[in-house]
Amino acid sequence: MGSNGYPWIEDPVNKRDLCRKVLAMKDLSLHGNRRQFLTGTSALALGAAVAGQVPAVHAGEDNTIRLALIGCGGRGAGAVGDALSTRDMGPIKLWAMADIDQERMEACYKALREKFGDDIDVSPERRFTGFDGYKKAIDLLRPGDIAMCTTRAYIRPLHVEYAVSRGINVFMEKPFAPDPVGLRRLLKAGEEAEKKGVKIAAGLQCRHSPARAALIEKINSGELGELICVRANRLGGRSWLGNVGPKANSFLEQLKFGRIHLFWVGSGHFADYLIHQIDECCWLMGSWPVSCHGMGGREVGSTDRGQNLDIYSLEYTFADGRKAFCGFRRALNAHNEFATFVHCSKKAGQFSGDVHAATVHIFKDQRIDKNNIEWSPTPDQYSPWVYEWRDFITSIRTDRPHNECKRAVYSDFATLMGRAAAHYNRIVTWDEVFNSQFQFCNNLDQLNYDSPPPVTADENGYFPAPVAGQWTEL
Repeated sequence: MGSNGYPWIEDPVNKRDLCRKVLAMKDLSLHGNRRQFLTGTSALALGAAVAGQVPAVHAGEDNTIRLALIGCGGRGAGAVGDALSTRDMGPIKLWAMADIDQERMEACYKALREKFGDDIDVSPERRFTGFDGYKKAIDLLRPGDIAMCTTRAYIRPLHVEYAVSRGINVFMEKPFAPDPVGLRRLLKAGEEAEKKGVKIAAGLQCRHSPARAALIEKINSGELGELICVRANRLGGRSWLGNVGPKANSFLEQLKFGRIHLFWVGSGHFADYLIHQIDECCWLMGSWPVSCHGMGGREVGSTDRGQNLDIYSLEYTFADGRKAFCGFRRALNAHNEFATFVHCSKKAGQFSGDVHAATVHIFKDQRIDKNNIEWSPTPDQYSPWVYEWRDFITSIRTDRPHNECKRAVYSDFATLMGRAAAHYNRIVTWDEVFNSQFQFCNNLDQLNYDSPPPVTADENGYFPAPVAGQWTEL
């Protein structure tokens, strides 16, 4: 049985992933955060040096940054730990919480309080439920504080929009929205944030790794020769949805089990996971793809009742003709890989490793082999999640510009382009996905506890899955 009592079919790799999520909820170990684009530059050095010499240019006379957690699942709780890891840079505390599930929110509060003590300063009157709870939590913040938008992706645009309208800084998790309409709403919110000087951090943590930035610099200097192609894979064990029975067609129950299994809730497992690798490919290329050819399919004999395909194979094309090849697969008894590689005319490089580790190397030639390593950077001092928050907090405490919204949303557009290409089994262009009017949930602004689900399962509990020529998501 998976979390929340829902059936899953899993191999040990997925059990490991599930355990990580449970531990993130119970142990809340400080592990970290996210990003930046074309040049890969960031405030890393400043973030490391800012402790003890920061002017009080942010929230309030007491120099304390207050956090409001919107979405109290494992990722939200983990992000709180990441944020609190910056306490050496100045006082910071969790001040408000909101979730549509009272039980989950209270369990999250208890676990955080046990771990972090008085830094979790959320009295009962500052813990809110309901679909408007996020507004009540954000309204308790001051300019310079942070709204942590860590719910399922379906509702992210509303939360970010409201925080920006109130002049509150935002941390938003990935995926950022499950469809093009939602992503364009975020773009507008990001533009408004830019006008107001509101800062936005986005959950693509690898952008903040100094080791990765060092490799980018060497590539840009020509040390590896001309960049030819990039390839990235995230290949792991099976993640099928079992029969959830009557819960299948309950709106609230879909929010619990649907994060990676239903596209409208969380964008599907391809987008939820591979967005990191796709973002890395765009960072390495220094641009966004103009088109993507995709293929995908399910295992023979699949009993998966969710909407995902098991295999996604993508070929991204950039304006100058260069390619990025991305693979995503969930299957048993198969080769697993979690890595991004770059191939240049003289040498190859590795950009990442398992669980977003900064596994960064330059090889003597095109052979990817530990015995063929020519150069490795100074190892990162922190995890990418921690670097992400240190950069973000530095920008607030020193009043430096920090708005990752457009870049993060563009990475998600590239991801949705790949998802659609695989589901349609054809070439999808950037303009096609960027201008699409498609949305999974047409009443996003009116959702409540009694709302009907945007998608329903058949009499056997199977949700509609993509079939080329019979599927629409653009």
